[in-house]
Amino acid sequence: MTKKLLMLGVALLAFGCLAWAAEKTYSGVVSDSNCGMKHAKGGDEAAGCIAKCVSGGAKYTLISGKKSYNLEPQDKFSNFAGKHVRVKGTLSGDMITASDVSAATAAKKKTAKKSAGM
Repeated sequence: MTKKLLMLGVALLAFGCLAWAAEKTYSGVVSDSNCGMKHAKGGDEAAGCIAKCVSGGAKYTLISGKKSYNLEPQDKFSNFAGKHVRVKGTLSGDMITASDVSAATAAKKKTAKKSAGM
């Protein structure tokens, strides 16, 4: 009996680690299934178009580079239309099942200091 419980515990631990390791973070712009890559740069104009398309039945998508991913659950993305985001989740085919969505922080540009007289 003890041996069976030990084997069950090891199996649950192994499968739990596999599921945890599969979750990754993806970044890109939230668009919609009708317009897709058209909104790859995001912005206020894109957000308005995306909202209109989604209200008409389109689904939210993530544009990352030259790739478009379908997103689930859809309700997590309603506040991010046309915005740069970081999506934490699992990928299956071209579908990302999100566990967390957050606005991407803008990359800070390094500025070179100019020396007087040099």
